[in-house]
Amino acid sequence: MIDIHCHVDFEQFNNDREEIIKRAKEKLSAIINSGTSIEGNERALNLSKQNSNFIYPTFGFHPVSSGQISDKDLNLSIDQMKNHMDEILAIGEVGMDYFYVKDKSERAKQAETFKKFIELANEYKKPLLIHARDCERKAFNIVKEYDDIPSVIFHCYSGSLKTAKKLIDEGYYTSISTMICYSKHHQDLFKQIPIENILTETDSPYLAPNREDRNEPSNVLYVASKLAEIKEESVDNIDKVTEKNAKNVFKI
Repeated sequence: MIDIHCHVDFEQFNNDREEIIKRAKEKLSAIINSGTSIEGNERALNLSKQNSNFIYPTFGFHPVSSGQISDKDLNLSIDQMKNHMDEILAIGEVGMDYFYVKDKSERAKQAETFKKFIELANEYKKPLLIHARDCERKAFNIVKEYDDIPSVIFHCYSGSLKTAKKLIDEGYYTSISTMICYSKHHQDLFKQIPIENILTETDSPYLAPNREDRNEPSNVLYVASKLAEIKEESVDNIDKVTEKNAKNVFKI
């Protein structure tokens, strides 16, 4: 199995990071650590170098922060991505978040910043890892205008089935997190989404199967198990197909 989206670089893992990675190695074939800031991208890259052929980095800038990003930081972030384009698997996580960001001017800035990162993925033909919350349709309408992005992934997809079908029609991927263990919305949603368009993730340290706990990459096993249950398939088949999807998308 592969955890295609987590944040092992975050401070929540500072006391036992090696133990967490060791547990992940016992169950998974790879984890993808997504940067969410200029500093976080550096941490993600360093982690990947310390755990080559197991931890892979993506560089992003979190949408909740991107609504207030300065021109200086935006340019620094873009330059950072360009300078490490051969070392990262994707651009992301980037996107828009209407759940936390209510201010209209900040939302407009989010969209403007999102487009800059989309243009980069399009120019360099890199997969795009999208965070879109309470604005999935808007994010889709923006990204679908670009033709040279090899793969588009809506991480931790929580939108409607109607929008999901539009993503699928475009050949995009939806990633399901450990939220599927307790969220009926996600269970009903992913029962309807073809397994060929599904990737698995934890979004660690968030969204643990037991909600008060800290999440970790090895818990992606619970995602595969719940998917198998709701789709009435074997865990082995879910594992096989979703891992194949991830390897195809991220070229690992």
